[in-house]
Amino acid sequence: MIKSASRFIPIPYALLLLCSGPALSQEMQSRDGHGIIDIAKRYEGVITDLSHRIWKMPEVGFKEEKSSALLQSALRKEGFSISSGVADMPTAFVARYRTGDGPVIAFLAEFDALPGISQQAEATAPSPVIGENAGHACGHNLLGAGSVGAALAVRQWMAKTGFKGEVRVYGTPAEEGGDGKVYMVRAGLFDDVGAVLHWHPYSLSAVINSTSRANIKTDFTFHGISSHAAIAPEKGRSALAGIEIMNVAVNYMRQFIPESARVHGVVTNGGEAPNVIPSVASSSYYVRDIDVNIVKDVQGRLLKTAEGAAIASGTSVEWTIKGGVYPLLINDTLNKIAYKNLKTAASALAWDEKEHRYAESVQKSLGMAPENDPALVIPLAPLPPGAERGAGSTDVGDVSVVVPTVGVMVMAWPQGVTPHSWAAAGASGNSIGTKAAVTAAAALAMTAVDLFQSPEALSDAKKELLKKRGPNFRYEALLGNRNPLD
Repeated sequence: MIKSASRFIPIPYALLLLCSGPALSQEMQSRDGHGIIDIAKRYEGVITDLSHRIWKMPEVGFKEEKSSALLQSALRKEGFSISSGVADMPTAFVARYRTGDGPVIAFLAEFDALPGISQQAEATAPSPVIGENAGHACGHNLLGAGSVGAALAVRQWMAKTGFKGEVRVYGTPAEEGGDGKVYMVRAGLFDDVGAVLHWHPYSLSAVINSTSRANIKTDFTFHGISSHAAIAPEKGRSALAGIEIMNVAVNYMRQFIPESARVHGVVTNGGEAPNVIPSVASSSYYVRDIDVNIVKDVQGRLLKTAEGAAIASGTSVEWTIKGGVYPLLINDTLNKIAYKNLKTAASALAWDEKEHRYAESVQKSLGMAPENDPALVIPLAPLPPGAERGAGSTDVGDVSVVVPTVGVMVMAWPQGVTPHSWAAAGASGNSIGTKAAVTAAAALAMTAVDLFQSPEALSDAKKELLKKRGPNFRYEALLGNRNPLD
């Protein structure tokens, strides 16, 4: 059984695993009429090399210089033109291969690592890489390599068939807390795109069919007056008192906000010594909800708690919006097409005996049942009431509200393994991870080819987007006009 939850698939939906079985390889052959799987397989070596090299040199958000350069180089060798440093982010890029007037289909490629976590690729228990303070515990080395592989396969198909159009890869830095895609959307880089395709490594395979939460991230800093806490407390004004009063106010506020909303924060600086009244103290808060308008409303009330706390404590307060994302807007039109192709591609996903032993050993270390079926794809079906609401947030949300967007997950980790764990970091550098990246490349490439050849599907997906976001929608980045590197 799947014991994990993700920002995409709620736990109740995992029960649908019981209803599905692996597809037949004959079905794969009959469905892939364009030969895309064979083309994608030709790039297996490229995908594997890219994913392994990026895994071995993990770079955190906005610092992914080598990782971004590797992906750009692979695309440039295949005839893509590259625009680097877009949207004021040095490691962001847009790669284009154009054969003439026609649809524009894009892939998202992430490549940032997580700080504070690393793992040996073959180890089946916690075993950090000595001297390494970051790791690909969310599998973005696989994500970037697989998306590039998909684009290369589509490029070969376009060259072979003479089909007119444009395939793009958006190199999107700092998904982990940096909201890199938001700055690219804000800069208008997706304005002429017909559809966006993306994928994510996970411990099962499925089309992403649940939304996420909008999110605004804010850092608060209170300023007071230092004094000796015992000799002259009356001369001081505690910045920490401002933080504590704000925290109390937020706790009382929670009863009077919608149940779907989430407000959570931490104290990031509370002072240096008990006998010194802190002149500076700081905290960080997230506000989340499915509804962007609720997030904006609760965010406004959060700021008022800070202002009130400053008045009550005799201090001053300032805040900085550090990030903000929209919820994922699910596109059913694209999901149906992607599901068909994911089933086809995943039917060929198989682990050898060594890989099964590795996965089962990891599961044993985690106290999980040794159950793995890499070819299994969760059926695309209506979710139970409430299960369609994801818990986490992602910057893909901003892309999805301006362009029809579809995403899939492919089993790259042992069943039950969660993102941001040592087990995910290890498997992402393992052969089961690279096999997932090749499978994802095939599924995304087949979906792109279907969309290139179906103006009706692209039109229907656009109509669905416009209907779901409403007639009065106007995109405004929730993070405002901040510079990404601030």
